[in-house]
Amino acid sequence: MNNTREVEVVVTGAGQAGLAAGYHLRRSGFEPGSDFVVLDHSPGPGGAWQFRWPSLTYGKVHGMHALPGMELTDADPERPSAEVIREYFDRYERTFDLRVRRPVDVRAVREGSGGRLLVETSDGVWSTRALINATGTWDRPFWPRYPGQETFRGRQLHTAQYPGPEEFAGQRVVVVGGGASGTQHLLEIASYAAATTWVTRRPPVFREGPFDEDAGRAAVALVEERVRQGLPPRSVVSVTGLPLNDAIRQGIEDGVLDRQPMFDRITPTGVDWQDGRHIDADVILWATGFRAAIDHLAPLRLRAPGGGIRMDGTHAAADPRIHLVGYGPSASTIGANRAGRAAVRDIRRLLEREPAAA
Repeated sequence: MNNTREVEVVVTGAGQAGLAAGYHLRRSGFEPGSDFVVLDHSPGPGGAWQFRWPSLTYGKVHGMHALPGMELTDADPERPSAEVIREYFDRYERTFDLRVRRPVDVRAVREGSGGRLLVETSDGVWSTRALINATGTWDRPFWPRYPGQETFRGRQLHTAQYPGPEEFAGQRVVVVGGGASGTQHLLEIASYAAATTWVTRRPPVFREGPFDEDAGRAAVALVEERVRQGLPPRSVVSVTGLPLNDAIRQGIEDGVLDRQPMFDRITPTGVDWQDGRHIDADVILWATGFRAAIDHLAPLRLRAPGGGIRMDGTHAAADPRIHLVGYGPSASTIGANRAGRAAVRDIRRLLEREPAAA
């Protein structure tokens, strides 16, 4: 292909994981543009944060960890997190001259010749010796399917489309999902809506006390075990629980966080349970999480029988050229930082061990 450009490393995604990887590539001596390229499909800096709803202020963000080499200081907790983090990521990209190319859609990654990979994008084809996949989950919202879903006459939307609480004024809202987003939506919507109902598949587990290093290591170990087995990563809240903070306590006391078991059927006017209960609803808000955005890796046939990609550290067990940063145990801001460093270290060793073909 005459328009194919060659680099040593392609980074797909410029959220926390991709920027951390770019930083460590530069520190390891790789030059942006000639040695590596960062491709991002978003319109501007900020990763998935730029799409968050306005009412998610920076002070409400759980566990936002600074990128390597530059602290996020003096951020106004009352400002929308989308604005704060977009500006921070933009400053970071410029400070470390990461030269992110956007908007670029990565469509497929295929086997090339001479041990190289071909990354097919909306901006042409890149030939690379290694890939750091940092595409996150925001583009793959998970919508469960329930009987009667297509008959509902109200509105259905996902967290990815959440506009803020004002839009639900005077409406009866069913919020589905037991994670942090579901509880935040409920606490915001309750004072605007005519009624709210919270349903989850499993009873929520509230976590008392601080989430210390030991608890963090235990949670990461559980996720690591799944990806080592080639199983899809589970949600963060499934291994960490929900922090029992003052807002959550108040929501429980007020009856807003009164969890109901998952309904069995959706009707034109609401939701039904097998025991005969029915709740009328104008809106069903699916706070049901996201899945890893890795469909572009399908040509490489990396998925294990369990449905996930079997991992060895940060790289696919089946292919040491493919690193997934922000996947599984590194799907947190601090985890992405560490995984970015580890991935670059392994890639440098790989490239030194296997010199480029002449």
